[in-house]
Amino acid sequence: MLENIRVVLVNTSHPGNIGGAARAMKNMGLSRLVLVDPLDFPSSDAVARASGASDILDAAQIVGTLEEALVGCNLVMGTSARDRRIPWPLLDPRECGVSACEQAQQGGEVALVFGREYAGLTNEELQRCHFHVHIPSDPTFSSLNLAAAVQVLAYEVRIAWLAAENQPTKTLKLEATAIQSSLPVTADELESFYTHLEQALVEIRFLDPAKPRHLMSRLRRLYGRSDVSKLEMNILRGILTETIKAARGEHLGQEKADV
Repeated sequence: MLENIRVVLVNTSHPGNIGGAARAMKNMGLSRLVLVDPLDFPSSDAVARASGASDILDAAQIVGTLEEALVGCNLVMGTSARDRRIPWPLLDPRECGVSACEQAQQGGEVALVFGREYAGLTNEELQRCHFHVHIPSDPTFSSLNLAAAVQVLAYEVRIAWLAAENQPTKTLKLEATAIQSSLPVTADELESFYTHLEQALVEIRFLDPAKPRHLMSRLRRLYGRSDVSKLEMNILRGILTETIKAARGEHLGQEKADV
């Protein structure tokens, strides 16, 4: 689906912005970059800013006009930060991402068009777009860097794509040992901990076995609702072990032996 979505940069003046846009695209899984009459490209500045996304720069299509860049497109959306005299269908970035993925999912070709750093897209260029996309930035400082604008729309495209593919937006990558450690403790492990805890409380004289009252019951309720993991339980058991040693003076004996 994402292969049907192209990013079109019109008359970009600074090659670093082309590299930054390529990086933003690769972060979000987009790969098709079309450059309309760039002022300076290829460029080492673009490669440096791409930061590992030079493959997108290498595969970039360079054309002379916006018309060439849009050949075969079924849906064209152009970014605009300014109000235009002629009202045009307007989308926010989230709607843009959803529309792009819906069209691409049906096999259509989609173009996300970005204008010049200093002036954006001309009225004539915007009229070649089916929709205008406005990023709702702070009106007192509304101008976005070109690569930042690409990042915003590319992110919304990815979120819409993940939803369409029924993929989670949050993934947790853990090593097998870390996964094991994050598992909750079992009932028998918890019972062993309560026995250990009670022993430690008796050792430090916080709990009187002859008058236990409801201390252990309250502690059971406390730990029972805390969803303790195996790793956390190991930490707690280690603390209890050292507490018992300290209460028995074993640490003091060890210090004398070290001396």
